[in-house]
Amino acid sequence: MKFLPMSLLVAAVALSACTNPNRFGGDDALSNPSNSAGGTPLNGIIPGSANDPTSTAYFNQAVGDRVLFEVDQSTLTAGGRATLDGQATWLTTNNDYQAVIEGHADEQGTREYNLALGARRANAAREYLLSKGVPSERLRVVSYGKERPIEICSNEACYAKNRRAVTVLAGGQTS
Repeated sequence: MKFLPMSLLVAAVALSACTNPNRFGGDDALSNPSNSAGGTPLNGIIPGSANDPTSTAYFNQAVGDRVLFEVDQSTLTAGGRATLDGQATWLTTNNDYQAVIEGHADEQGTREYNLALGARRANAAREYLLSKGVPSERLRVVSYGKERPIEICSNEACYAKNRRAVTVLAGGQTS
């Protein structure tokens, strides 16, 4: 029983220490996420998030990281060219990134055929990005053929999602 009043006093002191969120130096990025460490407003942009135009999340969600192809085709569609236009603009603005363009195919056909088709699709996307001014040393291609499907089922809706070229970013700012 002797320890009960002392325990309550310690608990009260500990809780009172937690009441001032600015006790370690005022208004900084940790106590106010709308400001950066220097106190400069970030206009609601959270670095690295999908609303940060320099982030990979923004690239994947707002610009688009994939283009789709028709059956047995490696010719870019109008929608594919529009997506690649956005990718080219983003890549020329964000020079710190390298890109690997992955070519994919649906499960129909042989492994060898689909690896070759995936390579043609990845190269079609790469050539388009090169034509828009993205330096060749920043672009690599790889084909996975039918080995990495994003949808697994035997109908056209799944096949259509698997016929794609995906631009995967690497590098970027390390700070």
